[in-house]
Amino acid sequence: MLNDSENIKKSIGEVLSREAFEIKRVEVARKKSRWTLYVNPLKDTDLDKIRIDLEGILNNQVEIQLIPVKSDDRYIGDSEKDDIKKWIKSNYPEVLLTANNWVIEPGKIRIPLIHKSDCENMTETDAPQKLRRWFGEKTKINVEFSFCPMDGLQELSEEIESEKKKVNSFETRQKPSGTKPLANRPMEASTILGRKIKDAPIPMNEVSSDQDVAIRGKIFKIDQKEIRNNMTIVTFNITDYTSSLTCKSFLNEEKTKKVMSSISEGCWLKVKGKIQFDTFARENVLIVSSIESQWVEPRKDEAETRRIELHAHTQYSSMDSVAKLSKLIGTASDFGHKAIAITDHGVLQAYPEAMELAAKKDIKVIYGMEGYLVDDNKNSKWGEGDGPLDGCFVVFDLETTGLSAKNSEIIEIGAVKVNNGQIVETYNSFVRPKAKVPLKITEITGISDEMVRNQREIDVVMEEFLSFAEGNIMVAHNARFDISFIEAFCRKLGIEKKFTVIDTLSLARNALTDLGRFNLKSLSRYFKIDLKNHHRASDDAMATAKVFIKLVGISMDKGAKTADDLNHVFDSEQAIKKMDTAHIIILVKNQTGLKNLYKLVSMSHLRYFYKKPRIPKSVLEKYREGLILGSACESGELYKGILNDKSEDDIEKIIEFYDYLEVQPLGNNAFLLDKGIVNNEEELKNINKRIIALGEKYGKPVVATGDVHFVDKEDECFRKVLMCGQKYDDFNRQPPLYYRTTQEMLHEFYYLDEQKAREIVIENPIKISDMIDNVLPIPNGTFPPIIEGSDQEIREMIVAYAKDKYGDPLPEVVEARVDKELNSIISNGYSVLYLVAHKLVKKSLEDGYLVGSRGSVGSSLAATFSNITEVNPLSPHYVCPKCKNSEFYDSSQIGSGPDLEDKLCPKCGSEYIKDGFDIPFEVFLGFEGDKEPDIDLNFSGEYQPTAHKYTEELFGKGNVYRAGTISTIAEKTAFGFVKNYLEENGCLITNAEIDRLVDGCTGIKRTTGQHPGGIMVVPSNKEIYDFCPIQKPADDVDSTTTTTHFDYHSISGRLLKLDILGHDDPTVIRMLEDLTGLDATKIPLDDSETMSLFTSTKALKLVDGDIGSTVGTYGIPEFGTGFVREMLVATKPSAFSDLIRISGLSHGTDVWLNNAQELIANKTATIKEVICTRDDIMVYLIHMGLPSKKAFNIMEKVRKGKGLSDEDVALMNQHDVPQWYIDSCNKIKYMFPKAHAVAYVTMAFRIAYFKVHHPLAYYATYFSVRADDFDAHLAVQGKDRVRKAIREIKEIGNGATAKDKSKITVLELILEMLCRGYDFLPVSLYESHYSKFIIKDGKLLPPFNALEGIGLKASQNVYESAKKGSFISIEDLQARTKLSKTNVETLLKHGTINELPQSNQISLF
Repeated sequence: MLNDSENIKKSIGEVLSREAFEIKRVEVARKKSRWTLYVNPLKDTDLDKIRIDLEGILNNQVEIQLIPVKSDDRYIGDSEKDDIKKWIKSNYPEVLLTANNWVIEPGKIRIPLIHKSDCENMTETDAPQKLRRWFGEKTKINVEFSFCPMDGLQELSEEIESEKKKVNSFETRQKPSGTKPLANRPMEASTILGRKIKDAPIPMNEVSSDQDVAIRGKIFKIDQKEIRNNMTIVTFNITDYTSSLTCKSFLNEEKTKKVMSSISEGCWLKVKGKIQFDTFARENVLIVSSIESQWVEPRKDEAETRRIELHAHTQYSSMDSVAKLSKLIGTASDFGHKAIAITDHGVLQAYPEAMELAAKKDIKVIYGMEGYLVDDNKNSKWGEGDGPLDGCFVVFDLETTGLSAKNSEIIEIGAVKVNNGQIVETYNSFVRPKAKVPLKITEITGISDEMVRNQREIDVVMEEFLSFAEGNIMVAHNARFDISFIEAFCRKLGIEKKFTVIDTLSLARNALTDLGRFNLKSLSRYFKIDLKNHHRASDDAMATAKVFIKLVGISMDKGAKTADDLNHVFDSEQAIKKMDTAHIIILVKNQTGLKNLYKLVSMSHLRYFYKKPRIPKSVLEKYREGLILGSACESGELYKGILNDKSEDDIEKIIEFYDYLEVQPLGNNAFLLDKGIVNNEEELKNINKRIIALGEKYGKPVVATGDVHFVDKEDECFRKVLMCGQKYDDFNRQPPLYYRTTQEMLHEFYYLDEQKAREIVIENPIKISDMIDNVLPIPNGTFPPIIEGSDQEIREMIVAYAKDKYGDPLPEVVEARVDKELNSIISNGYSVLYLVAHKLVKKSLEDGYLVGSRGSVGSSLAATFSNITEVNPLSPHYVCPKCKNSEFYDSSQIGSGPDLEDKLCPKCGSEYIKDGFDIPFEVFLGFEGDKEPDIDLNFSGEYQPTAHKYTEELFGKGNVYRAGTISTIAEKTAFGFVKNYLEENGCLITNAEIDRLVDGCTGIKRTTGQHPGGIMVVPSNKEIYDFCPIQKPADDVDSTTTTTHFDYHSISGRLLKLDILGHDDPTVIRMLEDLTGLDATKIPLDDSETMSLFTSTKALKLVDGDIGSTVGTYGIPEFGTGFVREMLVATKPSAFSDLIRISGLSHGTDVWLNNAQELIANKTATIKEVICTRDDIMVYLIHMGLPSKKAFNIMEKVRKGKGLSDEDVALMNQHDVPQWYIDSCNKIKYMFPKAHAVAYVTMAFRIAYFKVHHPLAYYATYFSVRADDFDAHLAVQGKDRVRKAIREIKEIGNGATAKDKSKITVLELILEMLCRGYDFLPVSLYESHYSKFIIKDGKLLPPFNALEGIGLKASQNVYESAKKGSFISIEDLQARTKLSKTNVETLLKHGTINELPQSNQISLF
């Protein structure tokens, strides 16, 4: 044993003083118990004698090495050499290094290399200078590096070079078809701009301001901007992975064309220029003078037979993996790997995208998952023994030097004997370990080396403890940990013993399902048990005994009588949610396995989810058919078992469950060294070797996997950012979880013989891949629900409606359209969709709620005639409601039916109905009529749940699911993560490098959700598991909603998707109808006063004209925003069709701004001529004489922002289409469908009608819907106060929040109402509603929740209490309504409760 520290210091000091030498540096290898001292002897000294003296002082427990050096030397030791080797291997992986024969002199290091060509290459690429800069920054030591051929190996080197050339020649001939031959590769640099760059590039993290530099890197984010004098600013970001820079050049037209045609994202360039501060970017940028193309050989797999990766995570491993699926599969394809397994954590959401990518890249995807396995066979009690619960038990606890039963030691045992629920005896003993007690353990337990130095050793204490426990069931908290140490030391000591054990952790999880945490401290607090010295064995054993007694009492109340009963009296499903998990790899072997995995994942999310989706082992056994199970990583059962020194029997039981075993590179598990769980790298190697040996022993193939979390080494920075954002302490210590080539993976297993390494890296993964079918995660084809007779029913319904409206026989134009649509709908199997939508709308209308249509469904006359939509897509026309006479018009003459003049039927004298908006059917179902229809319907928000429930009635509950969504990290959020990462590391980097980090983090899955109204319907002859798993949205176990596990987009082409959306407009219409008694569908869409609102405020009859707008559309859906009001002022709409066009303009991208706006302002075109909706293009081009198919194709391209081809332009010119029209098409990025615009404008016009003709009903309705943003206290203060509030928000400018913007919309309407001469009443304690505005005496009475800070629940409480009787005081009000102090103050401030006394007490004086 060592002496105390003061004596050691004194003794060492005496030796140093006596022998007269200086210690220049000390290296301590704790795990090897070795000290290396670099010393400068001041006289002739016997270093061996000094070494022996020092080792004696340290009781020969430490090996001493003394290395003499000169006084002016700076020292290069083993650790520095290792760092240098790592730098060379990282930057020059092809270089073959030697372990010995380095020449280290003061200020110089000469490193021998095996190949002469490597030396030449290193010199040519400035490797010595780069290494010197890097080493100087890291160590502050200035050393000159050089490389030389290793002595005596020149001939061997030449022979190796010759053989390499032969191999390269052979491999070039044998190269897979996907790899470009070397001859086609641009090996020579070509000049793109300026002169040839002769300067050597420097790392980007070394550039400084006002410096002329050359850099070399990969470019991303290219941009160009035209400026004056035909000049263009070309900007691009470039990275060499040390940092990134923005490069900027000012070029004429010719040079711009050359540069832009020569560069693309992902290419490598050498760039020269000057680093200057850019006032616009507010940072240093590189002002470019010269650009050269560069060829950088991509990482490639050159093995003759190539590996297959069986463990890879994608961006769908939530907030963990940054391996984007497209890059991962693309890299696998480029490597020439025949297959790759996708194994995300607990989810399968990558499958649809992987399926598409695999088809494009012609690579096999092995569909799998890394699951969270719960061994539900691990009960609270295990072992062969049993006994009554009122019998005798020994409750024990251990303190150890670490977490591994194999490598750590016991330092204290504490035990308590419990008999008949009473503590009857205790036991406690320290144990003297062979190694020192780690400082960290001393900090946790308070047990120091001094406390155990003179204690008994484990063999004596263990025998004594076992004697104390003899014949009794053992009890411990987290017993599998403690008993593993007991069992391990019994094996080491040759003691044969089998134990029966009860785990209070597992028992508590079963018994206390309402508790969130189950550690001993939490349970002691829950049971009010005193836990004085936590993490001391005697105190923990005593607390555990008391917890055990409580848990036994609960168990006996449940009916348990014996220890065995503890495994059966509780709900195991709840217990599973709280049990420990182990990782497992599950691979899908065939379609049966796929369906079983879908079921397993569904159950793991719906029944067993707690923080993560768990799969019970028993359930996995049940659905194992068609699946292949792998032992996974260090978090798997097998690796854990080896770490914890499980018995051979236990290891055998673990292995029996798996089909193959898994080992990984040492670097993947190096964190076990940091945590002290293993002692050294050799131990990690031995664990892998043991797994391989176990595979041989039990006939299980062993595979080497990478546990891929990023594709390339340099991508680890993205994962660092995410880990930092999630508060991981070790975010900067990323294991090398990159996608390895065959050569790279073989190199990781250098400690195995070559054949064994090839077997686990290449042969076994290929064998497993060959066992697996080409699986299809989502079936091809469409699978609509089956409703018998739907084809006939929909045909009869539509024809009957048509004849009822237009007469029999039908007008030719109507009959042709009906026949065309019905043939398309029925032949493609879409009649069920129409029938279902019809039933849903019919149900809503019967219940008193209008339904608005969205999207292009209004393009279908069949949808109109089946009452799905009000929009009539026929050309503008009259139809007589009595004799059915009709007259049709060209929409180029009359924009829409409502724009027709009022007219009487010439045949019978009845007033004509005006209808028709001229929308082609092709917009909805495609030119061939076979495009999957998407019927989107706007139900009232308050009716939406009823509509959803009705779909379950129509199809059955098990066939209807909400459409799932996947939320990923958006760019703005990624920027926040990057900013946090930079702050944590104290970094200041360029905007270009920030952009690179942001891009790498964008698109990573964060959570899941649900479409606001999307419903997926499974046909009755199928199961949802034929298409995907199911889950709760955002993993909210309390949600009553079940969603598809896949994003709905991936399966919407296979399953019927109904969009049953909630919208304010139908709610508003229903409220207005209730208040006025009007039928909104009878409102004339050509009412002149209503139409005038869109050009003036005249119809409002203002008594004060200062409302801040020249049009009267505040609060009108689609037309109330400042953006659209400006459009109204600019376009001056005079017809209903103009409003439709404005709606299209306002929803499109680059349709109004920089396009139609300028055309109208310049009087090039009018509102009736500019392109407004996607349908306009097809209708106009057909009118101009283009073939219908061509017109349709052009419309499709333009609406998607793809612009026109030269062929399109030529055809349009041929038919005299104006140039401004062609230019307009090329600017458009997205276009709104006309049918959607018609539906929206129809609803908006009806609401506007109420605003003009029933103002108080309108305002009461609008404010009721927007009560959350209404401030009743402000509203009663009058116009000037409202104007001030509006002004205050506008002065904030861009700093205004979304809440501010929403509030200003309501304030504008409050001001308008006041300016029309209508007033607000103060909120009344007994007359106000909790959420609705009431019309009272020609004024509006606001509800309680219109007061700021009073929520809906509080408002309901006041309203309901007031209905039950008057309040006698504020004290009574608070007692009955549970209002907060803040709510009461709000009511007092407003004057609502000022007449109430404060207290229930009555004063007599």
